[in-house]
Amino acid sequence: MVDSGSMAERSIIVGTLQACSLVIRQLSALETPPTMVGVVLVDESSESNIESIPVLGREDELIGVCANHEISNAIVTLPASHRSMWREISISLHRAGVVERFVPPMDELLSCAPSVSSSPTVAVGSPRIDLAKLVGRKAHSIDRELVGETLTNKTVLVTGAGGSIGSELVRQVATFSPRKVVLMERAENALFEVDRQLKESFPLIERVAVLHDVVDASRTLSLLERYQPEVVIHAAAHKHVPLMEDHPSHAVTNNVFGTKSIADASVAIGVERFVLISSDKAVNPVNVMGATKRLAEMYVQSLAKMSGISTKLSMVRFGNVLGSACSVLPIWADQIAAGRPVTVTDERMTRYFMTIPEAATLVLQAGAMSGMETSSSGEVFVLDMSEPINIFGLAKRFIRACGYEAVVGQPMGVSSSPRSVPVILTGARPGEKLHEQLSYDAEGLERTAHPGIYSLDDGTDVEPETIEAMISGMDNARSSHSRKAVLEEIARYIPTMNSSLSQKIVAA
Repeated sequence: MVDSGSMAERSIIVGTLQACSLVIRQLSALETPPTMVGVVLVDESSESNIESIPVLGREDELIGVCANHEISNAIVTLPASHRSMWREISISLHRAGVVERFVPPMDELLSCAPSVSSSPTVAVGSPRIDLAKLVGRKAHSIDRELVGETLTNKTVLVTGAGGSIGSELVRQVATFSPRKVVLMERAENALFEVDRQLKESFPLIERVAVLHDVVDASRTLSLLERYQPEVVIHAAAHKHVPLMEDHPSHAVTNNVFGTKSIADASVAIGVERFVLISSDKAVNPVNVMGATKRLAEMYVQSLAKMSGISTKLSMVRFGNVLGSACSVLPIWADQIAAGRPVTVTDERMTRYFMTIPEAATLVLQAGAMSGMETSSSGEVFVLDMSEPINIFGLAKRFIRACGYEAVVGQPMGVSSSPRSVPVILTGARPGEKLHEQLSYDAEGLERTAHPGIYSLDDGTDVEPETIEAMISGMDNARSSHSRKAVLEEIARYIPTMNSSLSQKIVAA
């Protein structure tokens, strides 16, 4: 690989002897390896060559080495024990006008890469509870080769990138070596944090943090034209059922028109794949959150039916994710840690649960499968959530896993022993079902090539005329600032909302 050829491609490796040796061997396996002029070491060594590449000097000679050998690119590889030197090396390379790429040692890269089989935990004081074991769930694996074909060396944009699902999607996408990851998020702190984490865990991956609300359609289109993503994953949404009951216009604006904005922009620039993250609450919805997610699905389905569309559009529907922000397990953990009773809405209530890492990886798997088994896209994929779990029973198991004894029906503030935790029934909240569904009819679910993913043919009317009228009506209703008008307009297209409409309007 030593060559005095093209100046534009002349490169050096900077790092420890062991790390440089490993990187040189890895580079030599490439079909078209870079032209390596030499090595600059940061540790003591008497070696004059490493893997047949000459040692040109030490880090304090870096600027001179770059000038003398007309270097244009540098690959920096430092183990954690030498990571404090990175800043000074970067400054020297910048002053020398050299483009820097950081390659962490392979053992460190593997240690930070997320694994589908690793189970997330939640802390209650000192113990950490394995969430997958708590619900008795074994995660599905994915076809990394197939997913890699859609993500590797591609620009991937994730909306809602700072959320529980969005941030995990970003981490999972990063393991497939994308060309660039665009983090789109409207919450400043969440965007800062996911950007920071991605930089630390995957420093080689180019990333762009975009502070933006996808509801702004013109700006959304402008941003997609600028970054030209091949894959868009839309995770941004309002998801809290009781809050959306009180703020239906916000739910319509964010969940319906936010989806319309990013989906329209994706189709307009010819994105290869668009994936909408949906919810089990979109099935026979009786609450605003579920209804708006179903309306979003319908809009994406209508786009997929348009002629001349090259974008493969799909939706992925699943239930609750264990340990997500503001979900039931972190709430219970906070209640126990603070010495308060654990609250459960209804002892009959059941929900589907899946861990955040498994949900994220199956979303990527489903997105890669769009258009594989049919001539067109627009599929609604449904993740295998196993059997629904009784929330009351889950609360008692969670309390026991934390080392306490669940005491049911005990009055607030009364405790039979220091190790007992009362479980209080508070009643279902506005818009909540006792039991969720994953499809309208179990017979409509069809198996796919992946055991953890089903496809759904629901036969919903998504003709252009229907969708055009729906969007127009929703836009007028949300702009009227009338809660009643929004609810009535939703019910025109979501028949299951009619059963509870009068009660919702009275509460308006």
